[in-house]
Amino acid sequence: MDESEFLAGYDPRAYPAVAVTVDVVALTIRGGALHVLLVRRGEQPHAGRWALPGGFIRPDEDLPEAAARELAEETGMPGRVHIEQLASYGTPGRDPRMRVVSVSYLAFAPDLPAPRAGTDAADAAWHRVERLPELAFDHARILTEGLERARDKLEYTPLATAFVGETFTISELRSVYEAVWGVPLHAGNFHRKVLSVPGFVESTGETTETGGARGGPRAKLYRAGDARLLHPALLRPAREEEIR
Repeated sequence: MDESEFLAGYDPRAYPAVAVTVDVVALTIRGGALHVLLVRRGEQPHAGRWALPGGFIRPDEDLPEAAARELAEETGMPGRVHIEQLASYGTPGRDPRMRVVSVSYLAFAPDLPAPRAGTDAADAAWHRVERLPELAFDHARILTEGLERARDKLEYTPLATAFVGETFTISELRSVYEAVWGVPLHAGNFHRKVLSVPGFVESTGETTETGGARGGPRAKLYRAGDARLLHPALLRPAREEEIR
C-alpha cells in the first residue's frame, strides 16, 4: 500500500477527538505597575469568570496566527504586539467540554490601550498581576508560569525594551524591571549595569525635552541595541545575593 492509498482509507474517527486552543498571557505596564489582560467569559463553560484571551485554532491557520487573531478579535487590540510561545498544557479534564490541548503564548507591548471585548467575551480589562480574580480553567497556572518566564527573560534577554517606546531613558527602562520583578532597584547601579552590557541599548545622541520632575539636566535617550542575549546578565537582587 502506497501513501495515497493509505490516506484514502484513513479514518480520523478511529482515534479519540482532541481539540487545540491557544491562550495568551498579554502583559503591559500601566501607571508604573505590571498588568495582564483578562476577558470575562460570555459563554459556558465558566460563563462570567475571568480568563486569559484565547480560543480554538482554525483548520487553515498556524499557532502564532491563531494567537495573534484571538488577541485582536477578543479584545480589539492591535496586531503589532510581540508574541512568543510559552508552553503547552494538556492535562486530562482541564476543559470540561472535551480533551483540549492549549498552546500558550506571551505577548508584550508598551502602554497598551484599554481593551475592547470581542464577540464571545462579556468584558475585557487590564488587571494588576498582584490583584487577580479567580481564573477559569487552568489559567492561573498558565499565568503564573508566564509571569515567571517574563521575569527570568528580563535577566538574560533585552525583553524589557518591548515594554518601552522606540526611544527611552534608562530611568524608564529601570521602571520596567521594577514593575516586572516587583522590587525597587538602585538607580546608579542599574544605569551602570545596563551600559556595561554590549548591545543592550545604544544612544540616540538626543535627550528628553525637559529635565526630571525635580529639575536637573535632561536625560539621554536610548534605543534597543542588536543584542539577543545579555552578557553579563542583569540578575534579580535575590539571585545576586544567592551568588554572593
